[in-house]
Amino acid sequence: MTTALIAEDEPLLAAALQTELASAWPQLQIIATVGDGVSAVAQALALQPDVLFFDIQMPGMTGLEAAAELLDAWPVAAGSKPFPALVFVTAYDQYAVAAFEAQAIDYLLKPVQPARLLKTVQKLLQAQPIPAQADTKTIADPETQLAQMLAQLREMTHALLPAAQSPATPLQMISATLAGSGGNTLQMVPIADVLYFEAADKYIRVLTASAEYLIRTPLKDLLQQLGSQTFWQIHRGTVVRASAIHIVVRDGQGKLTLTLHGSADKLAVSRLYAHLFKAM
Repeated sequence: MTTALIAEDEPLLAAALQTELASAWPQLQIIATVGDGVSAVAQALALQPDVLFFDIQMPGMTGLEAAAELLDAWPVAAGSKPFPALVFVTAYDQYAVAAFEAQAIDYLLKPVQPARLLKTVQKLLQAQPIPAQADTKTIADPETQLAQMLAQLREMTHALLPAAQSPATPLQMISATLAGSGGNTLQMVPIADVLYFEAADKYIRVLTASAEYLIRTPLKDLLQQLGSQTFWQIHRGTVVRASAIHIVVRDGQGKLTLTLHGSADKLAVSRLYAHLFKAM
């Protein structure tokens, strides 16, 4: 039996989608319904469903970010289960949604219409895993398939989300709390001294070569104030100074980690941002 996971933060919409799926695809078993991106990734990894229905706008992380996070963590070793078929559920208008139509990944526009859902079901049925007895020489290896899907995600991210632009006057200084001071020591930290920013719970860690500070500005807001050529996002929660990158290492599974001049920390590079180091 084919299994599916629904990630939708509006319970009524999640219930409606489940009802419509029961009618359009009776053999499909919904094994979990979650309401945020973090839970979507965790449950998808734990249950390994055949199909994912991801809302675009969710608490914690967007559907695009959740998909990228899941791609990062999905096992690619021989014998691993194929990555699930991925369907995005979105409230974007038809103009924006046109970006999906050129991709192998399907989409559903809210509110979900039965006739459109039937087309999605047909596409999913046609995309079922190739039987084991098929000529495996014609089947792309898992890493290649993930790379292709990540390329699609990047294209859709650029099409659907506002393009990141360098501010007219990039941030020069930030007011931050010295880590471990109990919030009692506030310092002005020059952006030129910052090696990287990292999201951690309710704070953003600000790392220099000599100290660690904490700020509360959300990373997405901070990115809008930094020069896009000066700082690179390498993971959903990590932004590094490009000129400080020292060594980038690729492991046996193709995952990247990097170290920076002035820091011994090893930072993971999401597959979604691995194209920044495509010369490797």
